[in-house]
Amino acid sequence: MADEKQFDIFNPFDTVNFPVEDWADGIKDWAFENRSFFRELRAPLDWVVNNTEFVLLHTPQTVVLIIVGLLAWQAAGWRVGVLATALLLVMGVLGEQSWTLGMTTLAVVASSVIVCVVFGFPLGLWSGKSDRAQAVMRPILDTMQTIPAFVYLIPVVILFGIGNVPGVIVTVVFAMPPLIRLTALGVRQVSPHVVEAMRAFGATNRQIMIKAEIPLAVPTIMAGLNQTLLLCLSMVVIASLISVKGFGNEVLRGMGRLDMGKAIVGGVGIVIMAIVLDRITQGLARTERERGCRHWYEQGPVGFVLRRLPKKSGIMPAQPEQEESK
Repeated sequence: MADEKQFDIFNPFDTVNFPVEDWADGIKDWAFENRSFFRELRAPLDWVVNNTEFVLLHTPQTVVLIIVGLLAWQAAGWRVGVLATALLLVMGVLGEQSWTLGMTTLAVVASSVIVCVVFGFPLGLWSGKSDRAQAVMRPILDTMQTIPAFVYLIPVVILFGIGNVPGVIVTVVFAMPPLIRLTALGVRQVSPHVVEAMRAFGATNRQIMIKAEIPLAVPTIMAGLNQTLLLCLSMVVIASLISVKGFGNEVLRGMGRLDMGKAIVGGVGIVIMAIVLDRITQGLARTERERGCRHWYEQGPVGFVLRRLPKKSGIMPAQPEQEESK
């Protein structure tokens, strides 16, 4: 038997180390034994992804173009509405299956954003209201943002398998931190004078949050949502390694086969979707001052329709007679 190495203070790591690989193998064995439990947890998310994809794929293409164009017009103006419609038209003619690939990608991204909002927005509010919660979540968010995206694939595949749903889980873990951080930042940036004024008039903590803090933090929250959305799109190609369908899979297949056509179709499709979704979310983040001191329903197609509805007559109701002073 070979002699054991003696501890050397100048080279301590040659003899001292922790069996991290053995611990990881133990975690892997535990995950394989309890895989059925985690497969049950994916059922609600599976329902969201599959139904979103079904709706997008079975809605007539013209209807989708009209809806996206009207939504972009309502959110960011008629120029963005025209731009979004034109870009989707370009995406539809990129290839034979480009529209189907685009709707599948949109379903995965939309499902990921929904999950990010459901979990990230409350966590951001909690972090913004509590210093202790922020201290706990800060290292977790740092870890989520600094670990390479490929590392997420291994535990997710072990626990949930492959397909669109595990791809959504990977995307959520990768893309949720900006929403949490910027939501907390927006809440903390609300002027304390506004909070104290509402508290002086008897407002409760819930009323202060709903009527003051969240409305004033909307631009910052929407910036976080915008970043989360773009990170979801950037994760599409990486998630295709675990059989996530859509434009990301086209890019991966094009890289594997050196097929320039497939890679270009997938890459351009992702860029088009990123531009459209980015312009819409940026429009939603505009304040009333940036909209010309108008409410959201006073512009876009909603405002166009309301301005053409017959206005009610301006006859003032009869005023009750005042009692004569005695």
